[in-house]
Amino acid sequence: MYPLYIAGEFDGLLLGDRVYPCQPRLLTPYPDPEPGPQQNFNRAHCRTRARVEMTIGLLKARFQCLRHLRVTPDRACDIIVACVVLHNIATIRGEQHPALQIDDADDDPIHLPAIQDGRTVRDTICNNHFRI
Repeated sequence: MYPLYIAGEFDGLLLGDRVYPCQPRLLTPYPDPEPGPQQNFNRAHCRTRARVEMTIGLLKARFQCLRHLRVTPDRACDIIVACVVLHNIATIRGEQHPALQIDDADDDPIHLPAIQDGRTVRDTICNNHFRI
């Protein structure tokens, strides 16, 4: 696994559903969100997870080989990257694809100190990015 903390910057975060514990690198929704930032966070979390799942479904629809990969994890990563590259080329060329493409509106990196508690990471993101 690649490090997610680089000089106080996150290279990425994983989103999990409620069955997983909230961890610094695996953010889950608030179980009982308070009105305002927590509800906004949960809404954005849900939309983002839905977009990720839709994208995975789109890739599996376009590349049937992704449905049942029976290879080593390293080889699976190579295959997935190749499929994503081919998908991007097809999208640039205007090829038809199985689902609607959605533009990504927010690609700003999240800057946080190296926090070790998942709930603290979630609260920091919620308070810095989801205030009304």
